[in-house]
Formats: sequence, structure tokens, C-alpha cells
Amino acid sequence: MKKPVIAILGAGLGGSVAAFEIKEAVGSKAEVMVVSQGDTFHFVPSNPWVAVGWRKREAIEVHLPPIMAKKKIGYTGVGARRVHPQENRLELGDGESLFYDYLVIATGPELAFDEIEGLGPEGFTQSVCHVEHAERAAEAFEAFARKPGPIVVGAVQGASCYGPAYEFAMILDTELRRRKIRDQVPMTFVTAEPYVGHLGLDGVGDTKGLLESEMRQRHISFITNAKVARVTEGHMAVEEIAEDGSVKATHDLPFSYSMMLPAFRGVPAVMGVEGLANPRGFILADKHQRNPTYPNVFSLGVCVAIPPMGKTPVPVGVPKTGFMIESMVTAIAENLKELLAGAEPTHQATWNAICLADFGDSGVAFIAQPQIPPRNLNWAAEGRWVHLAKIGFEKYFLSKIRRGEATPFYEKLALDIIGARKLKT
Repeated sequence: MKKPVIAILGAGLGGSVAAFEIKEAVGSKAEVMVVSQGDTFHFVPSNPWVAVGWRKREAIEVHLPPIMAKKKIGYTGVGARRVHPQENRLELGDGESLFYDYLVIATGPELAFDEIEGLGPEGFTQSVCHVEHAERAAEAFEAFARKPGPIVVGAVQGASCYGPAYEFAMILDTELRRRKIRDQVPMTFVTAEPYVGHLGLDGVGDTKGLLESEMRQRHISFITNAKVARVTEGHMAVEEIAEDGSVKATHDLPFSYSMMLPAFRGVPAVMGVEGLANPRGFILADKHQRNPTYPNVFSLGVCVAIPPMGKTPVPVGVPKTGFMIESMVTAIAENLKELLAGAEPTHQATWNAICLADFGDSGVAFIAQPQIPPRNLNWAAEGRWVHLAKIGFEKYFLSKIRRGEATPFYEKLALDIIGARKLKT
């Protein structure tokens, strides 16, 4: 008798962990097949380190096919051209089709650099969204260090990922001080957020105070409610927007080096699929991570449609953080297990967040339970220990991927001790 097929589209942080956890949950009751663009996992949180030469690309990469094979998980790196949910079919990058019984979409986003003139690696700013971008950013940084000048770092309007922008600004500051050239580099942080430390979450604990203090301590000026109008070689045109939507001030920021995080949108394979994705291309999901129109389709991670926290003068998206994504993974794995047993899904992800923001020599950590307020727990702290914890987490997570594990028992025990649960009770 043919086994049901569970297809997982994407093999990034969410997709890889989902493959391991879903296979563990369903065992021999279903075939699990991963469809990814390429054969390599990259640990994206380490990209800011790659961009200043603190890591080499190969140190944060894992070759996935042999690991998946060892776990009896099918794998292809040809990617997908189109999702056809009404046919239960993935149109693959090589022209073949993969028919599925259940689909888990974990694609991550497409980077919308083209929405602002001159933005991105093909324009005049760098990126740390992908390891290839980070490598290019490292080359540009080395050239910059030989001839220092102003730096502009931040996140543009519509962005939904702010932590790496803060991290990279502070890491740059740390590296410039190590090279004894910080005094030659004026730095400006430009963000769509209504205030420093908003993070797309209306803050967590005192992230506003912590990050503003860190900016001032490091002599990094900042512009909030910022809309980037255009970028030309060595210049960024920024409009500072008032509460009523009018232009409060304009800034022509010169730079010799710039890294700006873009807005995200859905990948082409799902863009415009009615009932599956919203107009921006993010996947619609209910409280069980299941699509309302196509109930055999689940989604997790950055590709999930989450409405913004509220109205802001400049569009600000909601981030999907690592632990929050892992909670989505666990809910989907348990719900698929129930469906294969003939029951309806009952599990809901907590969407709790545990984050470590590295500043190169210190950092800020926060716990938000859940990530979206109002919260049961709202905590943030800073110190050198965060930098060391981030290094430890990088090594631990990469070792999990290399072993093909999702959540070892000792990790579950540690999370239980601190009360960081992945599923609502």
C-alpha cells in the first residue's frame, strides 16, 4: 500500500529542522521529501560575522543530501518553479512534478531589493541576508578599511527583520575599533521602526533603552521612521516621516560603506496563488499552521503571513525569530501525526521567542512569551555573556544539523526548566 507523501519546500533553518522532526514524528507511516534550492544548509545568523571576516563560509555550511539519506528522508536540490495546491503538485525546477499528500512550505522570503532604486548587492549597498551577500560584503569591507569614510547601516521600509541590522552596526563598530580606525568612521543607523529597539514587536522588555544606550555609547547616530527614497553611489536619500505621514525632514547621507536590510516578499513559486498566499506572497495559515483554503498545506517561518503590530508612520513588518519558527515546526509535526492517525489537528505553536543579538564584544538577549504582545513574559538583558552564548549556539545548532536532529532530549529538558515551551497547553 502506497504511503502518504509529506513534501517540505525549503531546507533553511525551518525546513531542515522540520524534515528531521516530522520524520521522527511520523516514522514509517509516511514518506518525507525535501525540495530545496541547492544542497547546502547555511546558518544565516552567522552572516554578519562572515561580512567582517570573523567566519569563513565553509564554517557555517552543511551538505544536506547524505544527512537526509541517513535519516531516510528524500531530497532534491532542483528547487520548485510553482506550487499547484489544487492538484497537490509541486512543479520542480527541472520540469518534473512531485505529487504530495501534505505540503509544508518553509521557503523563507524573496529579497525585495528592486523596490528601492539602487538598493542591494547589485546596487550600492551590501546585505547579510545570504551567505553569498555576506562574502561580497566582506570584500567590500576590506576595501573600505583601506580608505575609511562614513557608514550607513539599517533596515528599509517594509522590512521585517531588524535584529541583524543592529547586530551588524555594533559588530562593525567593534571591528573598526580593533583595527584602530573607528575615529575615522562616522556611523548612522537608518530604520523604518518608530523608535530604536522596536524590532517589529513594539519592543521586548527595555530593548528601547538598551539599544539606544548602546548606540550612544558607540557614537552611532540614528534616524527612525525613515523611508529610503533612493540610493546612488556613495549617497542615500532618506525621508524622515512624521506621525501624520508627512515628510518631517530629508537627509542626504553620504557613505563609503552601507548595509541595508530589504523588505521581504513571497517567493515566485507561491506568488499569486489564490487562497494560498496574500498579495505580498506570504502564506496564509490558521492557528494550527494550516492553510484555510488548502488544509493539507502547512507553513512555517519567514514565509508565513503575520499582520503588522499596528499602524506606524513607515511600514514595519513582524520578524519570525528562530525559536518561534521551531515552535511552528513542532506544532506541524504533531498535527501531521494526528492527521495520519485519522484525527484532526489540535496543536498550536506558542510563538515564543528567545533571541541573542551579538554586538561583537557584548550583546542583548531577550525572551518574549509569546513573541506577539500582550505577553506572559517580557524580558531583556545585556552583557558580554550574550556574545559568548551566540558563539555557543552557532556551534550547537550546526552540530544538530550535521547529526540530523531537531530537538535532543537534553535541549527539551533545558527548555522545560526555563519554561520556554513550543506548544500551547
